[in-house]
Amino acid sequence: MQLEDVDSLSEQIAKHISEQIISGELVEGERIQELRIAKELDVSRGSVREALLLLARTHLIEIYPRRGAIVSEMSAQQVRSLFDTSALLLGQIVYRMAETWRSYEAEALQQLMQQLIEQVKQANTEKFYDAVFQFLAQQQDMVSNPYLMKFYKELLPSIRRCYFLTLNTSKRELQEALDLIKLVIDAILIRKSQQATLFMDDFCRHLRNLVLESLTRMKQIELAWARRSRR
Repeated sequence: MQLEDVDSLSEQIAKHISEQIISGELVEGERIQELRIAKELDVSRGSVREALLLLARTHLIEIYPRRGAIVSEMSAQQVRSLFDTSALLLGQIVYRMAETWRSYEAEALQQLMQQLIEQVKQANTEKFYDAVFQFLAQQQDMVSNPYLMKFYKELLPSIRRCYFLTLNTSKRELQEALDLIKLVIDAILIRKSQQATLFMDDFCRHLRNLVLESLTRMKQIELAWARRSRR
């Protein structure tokens, strides 16, 4: 893999490892092999260790004394906890957006809606949710709360890991997500901040339920294969 001089080296390495976790190439409970990563990217082990410290902030890994970095568990309880927290943060973000948006920012929200409609037509679940969550992460000026945005951005990779599991869900469910986020955007544009918060909670709950359903199916398949292999 060719690393580009955009972020710091450790940040680039952290992104590389996070993509492996999000895509399922590295699974829960798996130990991150520093030497493998260092050889794969042609970097020092010290740079990999710095990257792992950054990655720990996103909750994709846990670092244990003498055991090193382990890919975090992805259980139903973990998913519920993540979305409970995300809904609180996102509720505050859209509340602030509804209170403070200016004309050019309203245009950006309308453009986002058109982009999401196109992603639903193409049944592109990953790009749909990427567009929603990345757009919200870029609204520092409207939100004007650096602590809130910092906490939200640290959760983003874990949120992405979750909705990566929903890529095979139906177009109907993606349409439902579009309808819910439209309610959020409409509430922001008419400055109904409390409504925007409530609708964002509905949006997060809808995605959480899809993730839990997908996680259940995945665990059932893993269990079936484990039983089959013991025969």
